[in-house]
Amino acid sequence: MAKYRKLGRTSDQRKALLRNQVTALLYNGKIVTTEARAKEVRKIVEPLITLAVKEKDNFETVKVTAKVARKDKDGKRVKQIVDKNTKAVLSETHRDKDGKILKIENGMTVTVYDEVEKEIKKDLPSRLHARRQMLKVLYPVKEVPNTPAGRKKNTKEINLADKLFDEYGPKYANRKGGYTRIIKIGPRKGDAAMEVVLELV
Repeated sequence: MAKYRKLGRTSDQRKALLRNQVTALLYNGKIVTTEARAKEVRKIVEPLITLAVKEKDNFETVKVTAKVARKDKDGKRVKQIVDKNTKAVLSETHRDKDGKILKIENGMTVTVYDEVEKEIKKDLPSRLHARRQMLKVLYPVKEVPNTPAGRKKNTKEINLADKLFDEYGPKYANRKGGYTRIIKIGPRKGDAAMEVVLELV
């Protein structure tokens, strides 16, 4: 006998459905789905959170120097014009006072970078393995702002593995399993399938 529900789908469709719902649950905190699906999603989510709790402190902080683009008061990158051959600075800015782009013979526009020292978390081997196990299940998530203005510019990638380690790991550190709850909300209108809210405790 099978150890899982087939959910009326082929294996690749079922895996995609479950991965989608696991990602949505960890990103939003709760989802509305059918009871059968919720029970299958719970089987996947609980071990992921257990893994996050186990490996939450398994990292070391390392200081690194990184190149970061210098920005002006408007938040735009500072650019200057340098000589193509000698790399000498010909102009501190690539625009004139009217805002038009300068054209200087034998010059090219380059972004100005500053070296900054940063502290980063470096995963130890077991935490790195746990991260890769999580990324096998989770889909990448992009957060898009609601306002249409600047929607493309302000879109950002959410790292759910980091969210598991940094947010859910400490939150459930003193809890021995049972990180989700299923609340029945009644039969669905179309096919009378039992609908439930699956949420993180």
